[in-house]
Amino acid sequence: MTRTRIVRWLRVLLPLVALVMLSTMFLFSRRPDAESRIPYAEVEAEEAARQGRIVAPEYSGVTGDGARLSLRAAEAAPGAGGGAAGDLRLDWDRPGGPGVAGLRAGLTAPQGGLQDGLVRLEGGVRMTTSSGWQMDAPEIEARTDASVITATQGVEAQAPFGWIEAGQMRLSPADAGDDAAAEREAQDGAAGGNAAVLRFSDGVRLIYQP
Repeated sequence: MTRTRIVRWLRVLLPLVALVMLSTMFLFSRRPDAESRIPYAEVEAEEAARQGRIVAPEYSGVTGDGARLSLRAAEAAPGAGGGAAGDLRLDWDRPGGPGVAGLRAGLTAPQGGLQDGLVRLEGGVRMTTSSGWQMDAPEIEARTDASVITATQGVEAQAPFGWIEAGQMRLSPADAGDDAAAEREAQDGAAGGNAAVLRFSDGVRLIYQP
């Protein structure tokens, strides 16, 4: 009889003991400490400040003839004339006008910067346009005062109608064949009155793919 009573008590006590142990494990288990990551972020920010780096800088502007520029980078180091930045993206948007279609372009590059009124993208630049073009060049520059984008160190372009290789490329308003014409348009406030045109020069090679 005594043995049976002991067994009955154990059937009640053992589950209670197990429940208490589990509760204790949950109560005293180590919780994830989200605050433990904050000092690392503070250290990184302090290091960037000591080195003169700017994290995630952005630049936005409008050229004299109405093109909108938006430049973003992962980080930048200020320097004489503008400094350098890494992992850049430039969004370029020239609005259209009466009977003239607008044009958008997106450019990405591993490095570059903003200096002397130019957005300079370097280290292998890819440029895509809303008209279906894709271009790769070692270096591309975009002016901040006029709707002009240039590549002077060679460019390869995939067009809707084929493939183009050239020494130079220039994207500018139709009547802005030179810098003086681009400046005149900016001063006149054309604001997209002329269509943007791609010009290739310096040894152009075209492979037509109908």
